[in-house]
Amino acid sequence: MNLTNSAGSRRRAGRTMLNKVPEITVYFWIIKVLCTTVGESAADYINSTLGFGLGNTTAVMAVLLVIALVAQFRLDRYVPGVYWTAVVLISVVGTLVTDNLTDGLHVSLIVSTIAFSALLALTFAFWYRSEGTLSIHSIVTGRREAYYWLVVLFAFALGTAAGDLLIDRLSFSPLTAVITYAAALAVVFAAYQFLGLGPMVSFWIAYVLTRPLGGSTGDYLSLGPDEGGAGLGTLGTSLLFLAAITLTVVYLSITGRDRTEVVQAGRASGAAVADPSVIPPARDYAAGSRDDSWMDESAGRFGQR
Repeated sequence: MNLTNSAGSRRRAGRTMLNKVPEITVYFWIIKVLCTTVGESAADYINSTLGFGLGNTTAVMAVLLVIALVAQFRLDRYVPGVYWTAVVLISVVGTLVTDNLTDGLHVSLIVSTIAFSALLALTFAFWYRSEGTLSIHSIVTGRREAYYWLVVLFAFALGTAAGDLLIDRLSFSPLTAVITYAAALAVVFAAYQFLGLGPMVSFWIAYVLTRPLGGSTGDYLSLGPDEGGAGLGTLGTSLLFLAAITLTVVYLSITGRDRTEVVQAGRASGAAVADPSVIPPARDYAAGSRDDSWMDESAGRFGQR
């Protein structure tokens, strides 16, 4: 049965979901860094340049994030434009959470880094205990997607806290920080490629590191030459990278280059079945079933073209 003609069977068997996240390709990492840079620059522009203040900026961005996530959760498959809009906004909110703790509540960056590391670890533990898998290639239920986005939020907050802590302690210039984080990512990739570091661990370490890399890139581009930057300003940097994100997302929407191997939630009798002429055959993951493939390369490919 073709998925496009399965409304009746959907009503009988409940909602059928395909995988809700993109394939981990070079495009994923490019957009991820761009989103982080836009998030950092946009938050600074609204907070400082427009004079909204930290509290008001946080409130506005939190509302926009909720709207984006509602749209994302209502979908039954990965849609590039909606997914990456949510990533941009969650990168802003994750950054603002750390900023509010540091600037508003005067929580030290060391405490924030430890706290977000613990929250990230606990979320992973509950995710695996609940679902039996940490594979990002089987985000086919609402519960798994909720765990996924919670991990993403904590990853952005941790990346902000750890990145600011490193810069604060070592007094790096923006360009030096960019080079440092790029080198750290290269080390993670080398460890994955040549030393056998697990794909799931590699992916999430890289995910955390791209937050300070993107933030440092935004700082370097937006700050004036007298501060060690390129002088584009926060608005110019945001618009430049937003245009790059838009073009890349449009390309992926047209070509489907980042669409994962199709995975469906467990099919009940009469539920929609993928038509092989439309999309590749689906693997079944019944909600809550045990899946140890999160430890295999197929469960968390670090990056491929």
